[in-house]
Amino acid sequence: MKFRCDGLELSEAISVVSKAISNKTTSQILEGVKMVAKDDRLILSATDLEMSIEKTIRAEIESDGETVVPGRLFGEYIRKLTNEQIECELNEKNQLRIAYTDSEGVLQCMEISEFPQIRELSKDSYFEIEKEDFKKLINNVFYAVAQDDSRPILKGILIETNANNIRAVALDGCRLSISNKTLVSSTNDFKLIVPGKNMYEIVKMMDGENSIKVYVHSNNIMVDLGDTIVINRLIEGQFINYRQIVPKDFSTVVTINKEQLEDAIDRASVLSKMDKNNLVKFDIKEKNLMLTSNSEIGNTKENITVGVKGNDLTISFNSKYFTDCLRVIDNPYVKINFNSPILPCTITPTEGNDFVFLILPVKAR
Repeated sequence: MKFRCDGLELSEAISVVSKAISNKTTSQILEGVKMVAKDDRLILSATDLEMSIEKTIRAEIESDGETVVPGRLFGEYIRKLTNEQIECELNEKNQLRIAYTDSEGVLQCMEISEFPQIRELSKDSYFEIEKEDFKKLINNVFYAVAQDDSRPILKGILIETNANNIRAVALDGCRLSISNKTLVSSTNDFKLIVPGKNMYEIVKMMDGENSIKVYVHSNNIMVDLGDTIVINRLIEGQFINYRQIVPKDFSTVVTINKEQLEDAIDRASVLSKMDKNNLVKFDIKEKNLMLTSNSEIGNTKENITVGVKGNDLTISFNSKYFTDCLRVIDNPYVKINFNSPILPCTITPTEGNDFVFLILPVKAR
């Protein structure tokens, strides 16, 4: 194998596929990046057996071949050569010679036969969605994905499609987020649980304004981004019945300017962060919302004029949960819907049904 390519393109390609390199493995081969030189292309791929990424770049191929390089070491080395034209050649000792200007390095490669085979999925079954809509769909719920391993199913995002509609759902036991968008097309109705962290990485790779197709086959999905293909294993199991969690009727409904609320919570949380619960109290009375936070070193009060329908109420929340959801809402006004100091509230835009966020209250001390 012998090829020449641009150092920056190679470095960027390694950075993309390295997202699939395993962080926790006893198998050394899963720390590798496979490189295949063929025709006028260099194809790089990596996998942790749950997620696989394949990236293709242009290259001048003098002789075809393939090898597996230590992923992070090779990536770190190539990042120092982004301004160079690089020539790579594999010798009979399975060593990769990396030549640039008047210098060179030699890297011992891994055994190609041990690298897992990555097979492209069938393209018969899929849903199609605009890239920007898919980004918003995932970003609107990702922060509500559980981070601990106690309930693995909650580390996933539920994806449901029906006709031309798609819904994403995530919850971590303290909050729940639901996002809805419209599909371009779909071959079937789907109900999938996708790993939240991996889907977040996929949307970060997306650019341009075109639509994308998400292919579904057996217990895997595949996203084809042109020169990048990502295959992800689905999470098996039964997702929480989120429809039973979201209240349908409310005794107090507050309509408020989203930016005003966001700014007030940001200021109040400067002190609430000193407390492990990040607690901010909401006092709703007549047409006023008072936000209060207290800590050992001080306290703060924020007053906002709001629209209120229903009963007065005092309730407390983790301020971070409110901040997380407000940052992804585009509408200038939101509705906060309450029932009692011990029941969850929901947050929705005043227009449309693209977004529903639910937060459990915290018992004030």
